[in-house]
Amino acid sequence: MAGLAQSLRDIWKIDELRKRILYTLGILVIYRIGAYVPLPGIDAVALKAAFAQGDVNNLFGFFNLFVGGAFLQAGVFALGIMPYITASIIIQLLGAAVPYFQKLQREGEEGRRKITQLTRYGTAGITALQSIGYSVFLLNTVRSAVVINPTSFMVVTVIVLTSGTMFVMWLGERITESGIGNGISLIITIGIIAFLPQAFVNEFRQMPNLFLFLFEIGVLVLVTAFVVLMTQATRRIPVQYAKRVIGRKVYGGTTQYLPIRVNAAGVMPIIFAQSIMFVPGTIVQFFPDSTAMRQFGALFLDFTSWGYSIIFFFVCVFFTYFYTAIAVNPKEMADTMKRQGGFIPGIRPGKQTSEFIDDILTRVTLPGSLFIGFAAILPAFAVQLGITETQQFAQFFGGTSLLIMVGVTLDTLKQVESHLLMRHYSGFMKGGRMRGRRYR
Repeated sequence: MAGLAQSLRDIWKIDELRKRILYTLGILVIYRIGAYVPLPGIDAVALKAAFAQGDVNNLFGFFNLFVGGAFLQAGVFALGIMPYITASIIIQLLGAAVPYFQKLQREGEEGRRKITQLTRYGTAGITALQSIGYSVFLLNTVRSAVVINPTSFMVVTVIVLTSGTMFVMWLGERITESGIGNGISLIITIGIIAFLPQAFVNEFRQMPNLFLFLFEIGVLVLVTAFVVLMTQATRRIPVQYAKRVIGRKVYGGTTQYLPIRVNAAGVMPIIFAQSIMFVPGTIVQFFPDSTAMRQFGALFLDFTSWGYSIIFFFVCVFFTYFYTAIAVNPKEMADTMKRQGGFIPGIRPGKQTSEFIDDILTRVTLPGSLFIGFAAILPAFAVQLGITETQQFAQFFGGTSLLIMVGVTLDTLKQVESHLLMRHYSGFMKGGRMRGRRYR
């Protein structure tokens, strides 16, 4: 504890780091305030009463978790940042199949700017479509007394929700550029954390006795520790560097290690997968009178069902491989290693090294993808087996919520630690580095 307290004092001493953290907290506060600002034409009291009497323990309640409660409060940020995530998925899929987007990916900074701009346009279009579905949801699913003026409600809602999502996207970009951590991921995380105290209290009240509650918390701690372990796990490939004589000095001649993370894609696959799982439920809202669409949507409206869990599992596995292929480039790693005079013992530099790294990456990603898939559907098992008393707390029992919170927290702490180490302060862990990061 003394080391942690000293690290917190060191953070406050660094002027730039202190400003970045305060800037990030300020933007997150703005985002949380927006979750409580209702849409124009909504009777907030009637809305609260309608949802209090209805069943929100379905996918809509799950979606509500990711936007910090704004969805079921009909806030101006009701759709949160999820349309941006969906647009990013579409752009990245096009980058793997369409030559124009592949060309943009190879154009460096200029290409990234064009891709970012296209993603913003896509976000606006997706938000507009989802806003229409959300309007239909409020007009048909919720009592009509909630909407004060149904005539112009849909037009106003589409404009306000689209503007709200674009503003949230802008807030996330500001955090990434001038704050600390990944802004988009932090916005999702802060919405999830907002529900944790309430879920904890509700679970405690409904638990039959204290022993079972403490046992449940103990299991949750073990699950969290396992998630952290798998998030930080690496497969180290030895790399030998040849000796080079430059002037009177000798460089190289040492063995270092190339770390390949078991979960190289980080938290993005689970965010992408969850965003995809929200799409069918949104589409169903466009066809409130269609029996076939209601039957189709029923599969995606209950996250505790076996059908939803099976589909979600395979979507998580797919996106883990997909995003790992985008985030890690074995050919580029092999070329960099060759330029620096490094080689993997027993493997020729160049193409063979690239193929070797790719083979290792493929095999290492398999347990990582299975881990993400099983962890994502763990809340459904917790509900089905009766381990948790409330569905709200079950969403933190592994699953998307825990994976996102752990992944984003670790990534943010690494950025904070890099600022500390750059100025010769100790980091959060013993020896000045977070566990799982090795230096040779």
